[in-house]
Amino acid sequence: MALAEKVAFKGWPNCARLANGQIELIITLDVGPRVARLGFIGEDNLMAEYAAMQGKTGGDEWRIYGGHRLWHAPEDRVRTYEPDNSPVKLEEHPGFVRVIPAVEKTTGIAKEIDFSLDAGANHVHVVHRLRNHNLWAVELAPWALSVMAPGGTCLVPLPPRGSHTENLLPANMMSFWPYTNMADARWTWGHKWVILRQDPAATTPQKVGVQARDGWAAYARQGFLFVKKFGYQPGAAYPDMGCNFETFTNNEMIEVESLGPIVKLAPGAAVEHVEDWYLFKGVPQPDSEAAIERDVLPLVKGVLG
Repeated sequence: MALAEKVAFKGWPNCARLANGQIELIITLDVGPRVARLGFIGEDNLMAEYAAMQGKTGGDEWRIYGGHRLWHAPEDRVRTYEPDNSPVKLEEHPGFVRVIPAVEKTTGIAKEIDFSLDAGANHVHVVHRLRNHNLWAVELAPWALSVMAPGGTCLVPLPPRGSHTENLLPANMMSFWPYTNMADARWTWGHKWVILRQDPAATTPQKVGVQARDGWAAYARQGFLFVKKFGYQPGAAYPDMGCNFETFTNNEMIEVESLGPIVKLAPGAAVEHVEDWYLFKGVPQPDSEAAIERDVLPLVKGVLG
């Protein structure tokens, strides 16, 4: 795989492009870092774009920008929303690139993200890293958020189903936020799947967190499918009452988020959180559990086993 090509994108003159002849991702270096574009070459961007924020740099306000980013949980109005409006360092290593923003002034935490793109497959390997630059330990969890383009559907698998006679104990948990409305028409609470649809006409946000033991979720939009693979450690403590996956939507976008276990990060220590992204096209956007089983699940099994 050729390493990063310097390109301009949507008003940011300094970006890094990784491509393999089939798919491409573009990472901002003037701010962020954000994966501002992910998709098949010449096709739609699967990441959300915010036209009013494109090309902006500097300032003290946090901007969503769109795309993929790295945070650390639990969410807090002060530490979580530290602006990332400054230039980002790019390092090229054998087989991957690393992007490194400045150490966060508010938290003393440094972020790094490594990206590698398969030469012959629609697969991106992403390693998120948080390093503690404080003189004291900090409790946190890595949190990787992909802000996806509007108009699609998030698909979250539930653990294997069973029977009342054979399964007397609970199999998984879910977390709800005070604004979560289970009666909202964007939700489908299925037998094997939780489905959340993005609706540009919506007037309220929605969010749910789950214990995704299978370690994957997906987003389908206009014939394209984005599959995100992530870890699950049985017995580990996860944020937000035990979530290793969360999805959030409003009228502009939908987020596909994975989280690592909570750790007490010693001074100078780092923690990593790994995701693998897979892209497919020609996939009908599912509108039911039966459609997911027919059109999505075989593709997921093909790459994840």
